[in-house]
Amino acid sequence: MVNFHSILIKGILFLIFFSVAGIAMAQEIEIGVSKQLALHRKAIVSGIHYKLEFDIPADRKEKISAVEILEFNLSSNDQDLQIDFKEHPSKLWNLTVNGQSSPIEHLKEHLLISAKYLAKGANRIEIAFESGEAALNRNSDYLYTLFVPDRARTVFPCFDQPDLKATYDLMLKVPADWKVMGNGPLKSTALMDGRKICHFATSDTLSTYLFSFVAGNFKEKTDHVGTMVTDFLYRESDTAKIKFSMNDIFKIHTDALRYFEDWTAIPYPFQKFGFAAIPDFQFGGMEHVGAIQYKASTLFLDATATKDQLNSRNNLIAHETAHMWFGDLVTMNWFSVVWMKEVFANFMADKSAEGLVGKEVFDLKFLTNHFPAAYSVDRTIGSNPIRQDLENLKDAGTLYGNIIYHKAPIMMQQLERLMGKDQFKQGVREYLRKFANSNASWPDLIAILDKYAAADLQQWNSVWVEEPGRPVIDYTLKRSGNKIRKFVIKQTAEYGKSSRIWPQIFELTLFYPGYSKEITVNLNAPEVRVNAVEGLDVPLFVLFNSSGQGYGLWPTDRTMFNHLYTMDKPLNRAAAYISLYENMLNARSVQPMELLRLFLDGLGKEKEELNLKLMSSYINTIYWVFLSHEERANLGQLPEQQIWNAMTEQLGSNQKKLLFKAYQDVFSSREAQNRLYEIWNLKQAPEGVKLSEDDYTALTFSLALRASDNSTLMKVQLARINDIDRKKRFEFIMPALSSNQTERDEFFKSMESKTNRDKEASVGAALHYLHHPLRQATSVAYLKKSLEMLEEIQTTGDIFFPQNWLQATFSAYQSDEAANIVADFLKEHSDYNPKLKAKILQATDNLFRARQALN
Repeated sequence: MVNFHSILIKGILFLIFFSVAGIAMAQEIEIGVSKQLALHRKAIVSGIHYKLEFDIPADRKEKISAVEILEFNLSSNDQDLQIDFKEHPSKLWNLTVNGQSSPIEHLKEHLLISAKYLAKGANRIEIAFESGEAALNRNSDYLYTLFVPDRARTVFPCFDQPDLKATYDLMLKVPADWKVMGNGPLKSTALMDGRKICHFATSDTLSTYLFSFVAGNFKEKTDHVGTMVTDFLYRESDTAKIKFSMNDIFKIHTDALRYFEDWTAIPYPFQKFGFAAIPDFQFGGMEHVGAIQYKASTLFLDATATKDQLNSRNNLIAHETAHMWFGDLVTMNWFSVVWMKEVFANFMADKSAEGLVGKEVFDLKFLTNHFPAAYSVDRTIGSNPIRQDLENLKDAGTLYGNIIYHKAPIMMQQLERLMGKDQFKQGVREYLRKFANSNASWPDLIAILDKYAAADLQQWNSVWVEEPGRPVIDYTLKRSGNKIRKFVIKQTAEYGKSSRIWPQIFELTLFYPGYSKEITVNLNAPEVRVNAVEGLDVPLFVLFNSSGQGYGLWPTDRTMFNHLYTMDKPLNRAAAYISLYENMLNARSVQPMELLRLFLDGLGKEKEELNLKLMSSYINTIYWVFLSHEERANLGQLPEQQIWNAMTEQLGSNQKKLLFKAYQDVFSSREAQNRLYEIWNLKQAPEGVKLSEDDYTALTFSLALRASDNSTLMKVQLARINDIDRKKRFEFIMPALSSNQTERDEFFKSMESKTNRDKEASVGAALHYLHHPLRQATSVAYLKKSLEMLEEIQTTGDIFFPQNWLQATFSAYQSDEAANIVADFLKEHSDYNPKLKAKILQATDNLFRARQALN
């Protein structure tokens, strides 16, 4: 154990200075972790080991005292050394460098170590300090660390850059009844004065963003993942969810682990496997070695779970497990290529399911999971490339979004098709072996894959990885009588240089009465003639991207509309739905009202659950964003009636449940409101529909939006909720839904305080209801302030929060007033952070498209 008291006593005897007057730094001091600083430290620092102790009181208001011993080697000691600590200097109590007491010099988020105390070779720094809490996620009776991308430095002094990997010895002192989890196995525990002292074994070699621990009032389940004894910490109290989910959670982990061990030909590369379910977790999951963190609501499902919910759980677990190889074993050298770990995790998670569900189901899942999300950003003028520049890690959070999580896997699928599956696998295996327990860049990977590819990957890489956007595809069909004489496909860029081409392989299908013919096309030029179809009969219609693997804005034949629901393959229909929606947004082929009616007509005919979810989502967006108030009024009860009728026609309980949710989203009549209130009040679901407590909560919120006084409604539902964490979440969201505008104003005002934004997932849900179309007459007043807060939110929040803040705020607006607020803000802030400006343009894309469609 580190002797905390002896170090602290030394501090009492030593005068602490908070200036840098005595240190002449050769390395420029900047806020954050600059690329220049990172390169300098990588060149001279190695062999890093942290010994850390945290004394965590039960009362979250009490401070956490900490001690750190930092050991490392220096190849040069001719310059002063910067150690990252993004906290007030008063939290640094004592500093000893190589046995000598040193003045504490702290500037611009760095603890500065004078060269005169440093040695060439081995160094040892001892620090007593008060732990920062910005990334400790401290709750009333539990906490968890979340340091990605550069937030370890908000808790303890460190070299907070991904290419300075280290090992960690951790000791936690916690309340006696708390459970704990860390990167390494728990080595020993001892009780002392009503407190529990927990020592962990030395961790594997990790980047700082992967160092982690969880502590608090958790339950614990021990079982096996593969051959490893595995601990699982959770707080879920619903016995039905626990019984339904627990065995599956361990089995899914085991299946994923075995798949990745086989595919990579590398056994699980770390000493420990463990995971924790966190209530209202900010992300879906986080891949900490030995201590993976998950959003609890994704893991714990009950018998009412839909296919989409089950798929989401499978994908999430496989994604985080894939990270053990892709991101943890081999880590990007700088966060500008953070997408490398995410693309592999998502792509490999998808691949792990292919053998279990079959190619048709796999392709449908891949299409519906990735393409709509990727298009939602890439169609906008704020789109970003997969690879982005990054000069300072303080801005690393702005790189995250749908492009790296959804376009990048599509890119990787195209790369695998281009290379061939076996060649792709061989190249990736070589990459993992070469850079194991180290760091790598995208050029490192491409250089290896190039050896296994016949195509020019550098040229391919330029448009797919280095540039934003997607191609717009069109075609001409010339005929001789009833035969195809010539079939030519053209592509141009949606934005930017029109000469760009996206080399890709895709399928198109010719549909005839009673049969169809699928053709594979290599679209590797601005214009491609498809010789394979020449001489065939002219079809009823052509479905582009029928296999769901091509990327772009595809043409749609209007003749297809009458045959849309007669296509046999769910994959073909899903590809058609996506193309129709994307063309509607671009004012090509179909208008919003026409597409709404087309989708409503198909809800009773479409039997595939994933397709129904896709259609329901599109119906909701078209109805609220792309129809005017007058058009919605003219439709009257038609949408809700068609959805209810389709629900009664469907046979599957999950299909019925999806349509029941769609009904809640768009209902407007008093009859529907009474029907839903009775379902809620009696807790009696429609015939064939299974509803959970979470479903009744969602129904409460839908009814609350339309009630003139919803206080009693929400208080009754709050009393029905037993789980303490879900109850707290409901209480947080309640004022955002209040029928009292003053309460809603006060809620939004409260968001100006960082403390009130700590539960970011709950904030996003609350903002969704605060800015619901039925509330926009008053909530539009919050938009300007929401934009003004964005820079602070980016600085203080976790990586997805700026995007989630903007999406929850702006996604459902359609008014001139809202569009003018955004336009004026961007005009008045011409020098605004370009990455945040891009996020604004992405989040408000539908708003500006709606203005064009409605004017």
